[in-house]
Formats: sequence, C-alpha cells, structure tokens
Amino acid sequence: MSNTKPVRKAVFPVGGLGTRFLPATKAMPKEMLPVVDKPLIQYAVEEARAAGIEELIFVTGRNKTAIEDHFDQSFELEWTLQERGKHDQLTQLRRWLPKAGNVSYTRQQEPMGLGHAVWCARHLVGNEPFAVLLADDLVLADRPCLSQMVEVYEQKGGNVVAAMDVAPEHTSRYGIIDIAEDDGRLVTARGMVEKPKSDEAPSSTAVIGRYILQPEIFDHLGRHERGSGGEIQLTDAIRAMVESHPFHAVRFDGERFDCGDKAGFIQANIAFSLARVDLRDQVKDFLAERLSTYRDAAQ
Repeated sequence: MSNTKPVRKAVFPVGGLGTRFLPATKAMPKEMLPVVDKPLIQYAVEEARAAGIEELIFVTGRNKTAIEDHFDQSFELEWTLQERGKHDQLTQLRRWLPKAGNVSYTRQQEPMGLGHAVWCARHLVGNEPFAVLLADDLVLADRPCLSQMVEVYEQKGGNVVAAMDVAPEHTSRYGIIDIAEDDGRLVTARGMVEKPKSDEAPSSTAVIGRYILQPEIFDHLGRHERGSGGEIQLTDAIRAMVESHPFHAVRFDGERFDCGDKAGFIQANIAFSLARVDLRDQVKDFLAERLSTYRDAAQ
C-alpha cells in the first residue's frame, strides 16, 4: 500500500466558451447543458463527491455565473416547493447542494489551455494531491470513474489518469500514453504525447478528462511553456514529472461520452435515458418506432 495523502480537492475547469454548441451556449455555459434532467457539471460534481472529494474548485470565465447559481441555495424555489407540498423534490434538491464553504471559484482571464486553467487553481489547491474533472467527458458506469482511479492512486501514488483505447486514426484528438507496462487494466506510463498523428503516436491508449495529480505539477505549469496548439498543456507538465513521480493510466469500467461534440451529447442523452427505469420504456419505444420509419423510407 502506497503511503499517499488523501485526495480531498477537485478542480473543474469550466472557463471554455463552448463554441461548438453555438447558439445554445451564447448566454449559457456549455457545462450547464442538460443530459436528461441534470447539467453536465452536476454529473461531474456528483462523481467527485462519490469518490470522497470534500472541496470543489471551479475555474471559471466570463458569463459563467449560472454555474455558481446552480450550486447555491435558491430561497424562492425552496419556499415554492415547500408551499406546494413538493417535499420529495425539495429533499432531492437539498441532497446534492454542496455545504457552505465547500465550493470555491477563481477566474481564468485568458483561454490559454487546460494546463493554464489548472494552474489558476494553485492557491486554492495548496500543497496536496487533487483531482481534475472535465465536465465534457461524461462517463456512464456502475462505479464512478474517479472512484476507480482513487483506488489505484491509494495503491500506487503519483499521478493517475483515466484512459481508453481509441482507433489509431483518432489519436490526433487525444493525449496518448507512451506505455512502459500494461496488464490490461492498469498501464504504467513513461510519458504522454498531446494529439499525435496516427503514424507518430506511441500507442492508441488515450487519456480522457479525469486526472489525479500531485501539487508539484504547479511548478511545471508555472513556467507557462506553450505546447500543442500554442497552449499550456497539462499533458506536457505530467510528462515532465515522470522521473520524479509514478504515472499510471486506468482503463476504467464504463462508457465515456464526448459531450463537447454534438453527436456525443445526443448519444449521452439516449444512453442515460435508457439507464433510467422511469424513462427506459418510453425511449426504447420511440427509438424502435423512429428506426422502423427510417428503414421503411429507405426501401
């Protein structure tokens, strides 16, 4: 068992503009787009809290106040639910709201990449390990993805990322692991390359938006060295720590949906609807009917 400090804090980089979802995101943060009946950022927060996270740190930007309002009390709404006798809804609302003092916000004034967003949270994180969750990456799993990673972290220490295998032609979309050892579920990494071409990729094992990181990463991020796309890349800082800290990637159990992509967002809504007992039959019937209509039209 590794002698590790517990992971108590999580950073949520939510400063992006969400241009791929315009015009929906012109006035609404992309992280507030709903999958069924919950915004993406709430799924990420619930995943973090299920993994034992106590403090939530949001790195925001302009026009992101809806996120702050979502995780704050709404006295008018609570009073209305109470007056109308909707006690179950009121209980559910209060259950997922963070407690006072458990949420912090800081600004990323310039869009300089994921590494820069994480660096902006350095004073709130302090000198302890922390998690990073990207709300765009939504994972449907029996056991939350971050909980699976925490289990590995408690055994191995160091830096831990969530990973999945992708088609070789898609490596240019991800950070790709340079594999030293691989037992099928757990990968010991010697490094990572940001968005390499397929013929230059060290493997086809890609990192998704879940990380457990050591605080020393802020020293590397603080150099503000530009990487792929002219941005400060988190992957570059992780790679720079390989010699001083263990680095592992976990092939998590579950299905990941890229909700920064329109097709992925629609797929997530369908998958999460089918996973709900109260919606499953209606959605299945609708899909079966619609697919039948398309097949008939194509004949």
